[in-house]
Amino acid sequence: MNAAILMVSGLVALSIFSSLLSFRIGAPLLLVFLCVGLVAGENGLGRIRFDDVNAAYMIGSIALAIILFDSGFHTSLKAFRIALWPAMALATGGVVVTTVVVAVPVHYLMGFDWLEAALMGAILSSTDAAAVFFLLRVGGIHVRDRVRSTLEVESGSNDPMAIFLTLALVGLLVAKGPISPVGIGMEFVTKFGIGAVAGMFGGGLIVLAVNKMGFERGLQPLAALSLAMVLFAATEELHGSGFLAVYIAGLVAGNARINAPETMRRFQDGLTWLAQIVMFLTLGLLATPAEFPAFAWQSLGVAAVLIFVARPLAAWICLLPYGFNRNETAFVAWVGLRGSVSVLLSIVPMVAGLPHGRDYFILAFLVVLISLGLQGWTIGAVARFLGQIVPKRIGPVERMELEIPGARHELVSYRIVADSLVARGHRLPRWAEPSLVVRDKKSYSAHAAKGLKSGDTVFLFARPERVPHLDRLFASAAPAAEADSRFFGDFALEPGAHMKDLALLYGLPVDPADHDMSASDWLVRELGHEPGIGDRVALGEVELIVRAMNWTDHITEIGLAVEPTRVDAPKLPVFQSRTELKAMLKRWMRKRA
Repeated sequence: MNAAILMVSGLVALSIFSSLLSFRIGAPLLLVFLCVGLVAGENGLGRIRFDDVNAAYMIGSIALAIILFDSGFHTSLKAFRIALWPAMALATGGVVVTTVVVAVPVHYLMGFDWLEAALMGAILSSTDAAAVFFLLRVGGIHVRDRVRSTLEVESGSNDPMAIFLTLALVGLLVAKGPISPVGIGMEFVTKFGIGAVAGMFGGGLIVLAVNKMGFERGLQPLAALSLAMVLFAATEELHGSGFLAVYIAGLVAGNARINAPETMRRFQDGLTWLAQIVMFLTLGLLATPAEFPAFAWQSLGVAAVLIFVARPLAAWICLLPYGFNRNETAFVAWVGLRGSVSVLLSIVPMVAGLPHGRDYFILAFLVVLISLGLQGWTIGAVARFLGQIVPKRIGPVERMELEIPGARHELVSYRIVADSLVARGHRLPRWAEPSLVVRDKKSYSAHAAKGLKSGDTVFLFARPERVPHLDRLFASAAPAAEADSRFFGDFALEPGAHMKDLALLYGLPVDPADHDMSASDWLVRELGHEPGIGDRVALGEVELIVRAMNWTDHITEIGLAVEPTRVDAPKLPVFQSRTELKAMLKRWMRKRA
């Protein structure tokens, strides 16, 4: 018993401490967890033998359910609303396109028949929620709202589709008689329909239980998580998609007015990290590095087709109707990281006893290593090359929040830094009167403090939606004013300014029918989707840019770039938008005529 505890806890601790090295060298942290499992395995330094595929599949499924519930809980309704249709297109059609394209190199390189090759394609068709969420949220890469939301919602919602395809193809391979395509279609509708309904019902039940049952504060997140796991298992028993159900339940619970949301988020953050570590360690222990050399060239070929052909083609086809420009589509294509879900699904053929069962696992494992290493390590550089990183307009904020049970306000604490607006004399809003000021280890009331100074710690009450406004007042100055100007324009405009006035002032080619429109309304119309910070529209020789938005998602500041910033200038000769394709078709038609 002691040896088992020492082994498990030691591996988890080693994975956690290895994160320090990961941040120093810029390696994807989940790749480090996977490598720790490999090093501890039978062919590694740890010499731990683990070959129970059924246990690995169960551990991975439970961990994935926890990760998906947390993914939904942290996804805002705004992000879901912005990205719903493009993300759903990627999560369904994108998975199918990837499956079909990846089947080609698998068929020729591995010698599988076409159905077996399609199964390998389905196994590799899903992007990994854990990897994408980590790189976009924890990794410090702040990209445009619509692109980030699309990637996050897709990574959380495409797992059920990949799982369904994998299980359906495994069923075809093990079945002795013919299977009706109509039956498969009905099973698809049933599985996703039950999963969606169960998820909405279960999410509402979780909110009701946490808010009305009066649990002790420390038990609330445990109650929510246990109900989520009950929902997962019950939905699977009803032949629905349990993974889709827990994701939707997390989305419902995370966007509802729920007691102690920050306590639940902190608990789930820690538990999700543990789930990721345990899952990647388990999958790493299950692999045997001695088997890798025999599949080296095949895995490189399959990974190359997946990364440079299948994912880009799927992203382009699925995003074409939704107005993404070339650079946005290219970035979505590059952030198609494969991870634990692909390795987990590759266990299914072994559990089902299929021929080449072990081959599926080894090939998937190597492709995941290549994907995490190549795409995960370069995501920041690619985002900068494609102009997808939104510069921070404020510097670091030293903030702490304390929840007040039953209240709609939070107690927020800020330490005033020297170059912040408050330190330079900017007045606080009337609704943000300080309740306490700590100066030189002594406490003062707002009146006794006689103004705020650099180094003070201020405590005040504010509604959660107003906290971002306070951040701007207490934050240090933005670190890169030049990048701010290059990205957000040369100067600011009032969002309520009429387009007629802009046309007269700057000689802009504004349609007379749009003269009475405000600049913000015109921007929203031209974008064709809900705006996000950094979105831009060309108008003659200038650009109008969304600089800032309030908590109600209305534009509060518009930037004007006197000269085109070239941020959205195409960097690659592929991924043409729908407008560009129409123009190319017209030119071709004229040449033919």
